[in-house]
Amino acid sequence: MPLVSTEDCGAVRVITYANAPFGTMTAAGSAEMFGAVMAAGEDPSVRVIVITGGIPGIFIRHYDVRELSDAADAIERGAAPAPSPPGPRPPGFHALTDMIAAVEKPVIAAINGMCMGGGFELSLACDLRIAGNAVTAIGLPETRIGIFPGGGGTQRLPRIIGEARALEIILRGLTVTGPRAHEIGIVHEVVPDPLARALEIGAELSSRGAEGLAFAKRLTRAALDRPLAEGLADERKSFAAVMRTASAREGLQAGRPPAEIQKL
Repeated sequence: MPLVSTEDCGAVRVITYANAPFGTMTAAGSAEMFGAVMAAGEDPSVRVIVITGGIPGIFIRHYDVRELSDAADAIERGAAPAPSPPGPRPPGFHALTDMIAAVEKPVIAAINGMCMGGGFELSLACDLRIAGNAVTAIGLPETRIGIFPGGGGTQRLPRIIGEARALEIILRGLTVTGPRAHEIGIVHEVVPDPLARALEIGAELSSRGAEGLAFAKRLTRAALDRPLAEGLADERKSFAAVMRTASAREGLQAGRPPAEIQKL
């Protein structure tokens, strides 16, 4: 039974993850989700991607601890990895989060329930995070079971909320509610229906030039990882490139009256 389903709402593709009954991420789920995100990224009719959970009260609970425990046991035994089946190796969780961060379309996490560990790390790879005000657990509890966030949490969370707050959450293995996540800057909004709100924002972004959004995402994500001079040079080169696109010329024509730009 598939773990991932998709639905198009206009130019917004909703990717839903549902691994009943617990809603954990798995190797199989990572591969399915990777395929869904890649397909959305390659489909020109899709302008925005929304990721949400398909089990009531669960976005993605966390990565399957049984799979992690089995991997730890295999490492301890020095067991040789099982022979790989013919063909390319299925993409794993790290490839999935890297894909989400790099795809040239906005990705919104509609956090509609529990969102811990690997589930939270997946949301951190998204560009925007909208949480439900009834969500009870968002965070990184890994140190409670003797490990640490290994799916991007130690690197992405400090970039979002700062080192001090990230250290508190990661070292203590904390989780917070949806409203508290908004207070400390983990999520951008907290609302009664995060999927509905994500679709509203998706429709808004779908009306913008695709090239402008793609350049903006890439440049902003790279800003903290390279010297300022290098980033500014890339921005200036990219700005010249986007000005050549039809969508930019159309948008600039619409924005000629300065008083009306904020209404576009």
